[in-house]
Amino acid sequence: MAPLKDLLILDFSTLLPGPMATLLLADAGAEVIKIERPGTGDDMRGYAPDVAGEGINFAMLNRGKHSIALDLKDPAARARLMPLLQRADILVEQFRPGVMARLGLGYDEIRAINPRIIYCSISGWGASGPKRADAGHDLNYMAETGILGLSLGADGAPILPPILAADIAGGAYPATINILLALRQRDQTGAGCHIDVAMGENLLPFLYWALGNANALRRWPVPGEETVTGGSPRYRIYRTRDDRFIAAAPLEDKFWANFTRIIDLPAALCDDSRDPAVTAGAVAARIRSRDAADWVAAFAGVDVCCSLVRTLEEALDDPHWAARGLFDRGLRLGGSTVPALPSIIAPVLRDPATSDRAPPLGAANATRL
Repeated sequence: MAPLKDLLILDFSTLLPGPMATLLLADAGAEVIKIERPGTGDDMRGYAPDVAGEGINFAMLNRGKHSIALDLKDPAARARLMPLLQRADILVEQFRPGVMARLGLGYDEIRAINPRIIYCSISGWGASGPKRADAGHDLNYMAETGILGLSLGADGAPILPPILAADIAGGAYPATINILLALRQRDQTGAGCHIDVAMGENLLPFLYWALGNANALRRWPVPGEETVTGGSPRYRIYRTRDDRFIAAAPLEDKFWANFTRIIDLPAALCDDSRDPAVTAGAVAARIRSRDAADWVAAFAGVDVCCSLVRTLEEALDDPHWAARGLFDRGLRLGGSTVPALPSIIAPVLRDPATSDRAPPLGAANATRL
């Protein structure tokens, strides 16, 4: 049996962090009911691109859930939710702190009718502190936690990240982890709890290498000069003759020895502790002397921790994913089927009965209310 079978989750969240968290819980067998605005529903429903009028982003994040459309500002509509609130195991919300309480749906109100509820609030900066009401998106959280300040391009300006790290790694994943821990705690105590997930602060553990030096030695990282930000020739991106790129990360000596041997780096420059910048320049010249395919062939089968920087199209064509069955699960969109979003839930823990499509807005009003 799927590990979360028979658990009921009410999902008041929209867009990415909360919906991804509840998607993972649905994959593990939980019943997830989305509570959406009448008429438009989750904003992600209207995001392009779409297939036959169905938003791809929404479908990927909300596969296997049910949808109830209710106006939460209407007391009569909120009253219709009461039976679900009384028996729900988990509630996930993503409003700014205080919004749910103003609607009469705050943790204290729900706990009074359901003391076993695990109530998870996801916000940018958490339910307390001077930033708690500040609006923000992923880019803002990375900017204000110092991550962008360490991600500089050749012109010295921060590089716009292509991933939504705060939403997923700072929001969805911590929410999922803490909900599962709260379920275990409830098994022991019989009581639920309120989980306060702050996306911004959950980014800081990713800077563990910098925080140690900063807090213990008051040594602040310098952009482009640290081991993992370009300060070492052993952790850099090098351009090839045909203007492709090699991501080289032979940090350990055994990998560095293989790498320098294959690229035929002069022996005098292999000791990169003498002058890292000079060694890096020499490595760059060697990589620039040959095409990317030549280096891929030269590195094949050797432990060098070097990779071709692939396009997304090239990456998805990697036979490794097929061998792992990563995209075997289908997602129905209109009359077609596309690969579903890969799940971090291990296959042995997934519910194979989970639906392969996202719910139409309000489709569960008649059956779940």
